[in-house]
Amino acid sequence: MSRSSEEIVRFRAAATLATLTALLVPTTVAHAADPGEDVTLPVRDALATLTVADESREGYERTKFKHWVDADRDGCHTRSEVLLEEAVTPPEQGARCTLTGGRWYSPYDDRYIEGPRTIDIDHYVPLAESWDSGASAWTPAEREAYANDLDDKRSLIAVTATSNRSKADQDPATWMPPAAGYHCAYATTWVTVKTRWKLAIDPAEATALTSTLNECPNTPIEVELAR
Repeated sequence: MSRSSEEIVRFRAAATLATLTALLVPTTVAHAADPGEDVTLPVRDALATLTVADESREGYERTKFKHWVDADRDGCHTRSEVLLEEAVTPPEQGARCTLTGGRWYSPYDDRYIEGPRTIDIDHYVPLAESWDSGASAWTPAEREAYANDLDDKRSLIAVTATSNRSKADQDPATWMPPAAGYHCAYATTWVTVKTRWKLAIDPAEATALTSTLNECPNTPIEVELAR
C-alpha cells in the first residue's frame, strides 16, 4: 500500500470515529438565559450549572413573600388550587372554594391523608431557602410569583403537616424525606426548582445533592425558566 493510501485510510478511520463519538454523546440543550426559555438537561448537568455560593438570611421575613393569592380570580387561592390538582380522590368544593373530604398522597412520608385539614402545601424550595440563595435581591412581585408558582407543578406539593414541619426551611444537606424511596425524586425536583428560578446552592447543599444524585438515574429535567 502506498503512503498516500495509508493516509487516506487513517483519515477515513478518524472521521468514522468522530461520527460515532458524536452519536454516543447525549445531546443537551444549553442552559438558557432568558425567562420563558426552556432548559433540558440531565439532572447532574443541571446541578453543575447552578451557582455555588454562601448563603445569608439577613433581612428575611416570611411576609416578604405574599401568599396565598387568587391569581386567576376564580375564587380559589393557591393552597386550594394545589389541593384540587393533587387530590387522589377529589374533595367537595363549596362556597368560596371551601374544600371538604377528599384524599391525598404525601410522598415525603409515603402516606395517604383523608381530608385537607392535616395537609400542608410545601414550597419545594422553602421561602427562607430561596431568600438565602437569591430571592433577597428580587422584587416583591417576583417573590409573590415564586410563592404562588402554579405554572410548574413541581414548585408546590401537598404533604402531611408533620413532614412539612419537620422539613421547615432546611435544604438537602440537613433534611431529606423520611421515605427513602423518594430521595431521587426529591433531589431531582429540588434541582429543577432551583434551575427554574436561577437560585444558587451553598457548598454543603451541593455536596449533599451530588451524593444523592450519584446514586440515582441521571434523569433529564425539562423546565421553563421563570426569571
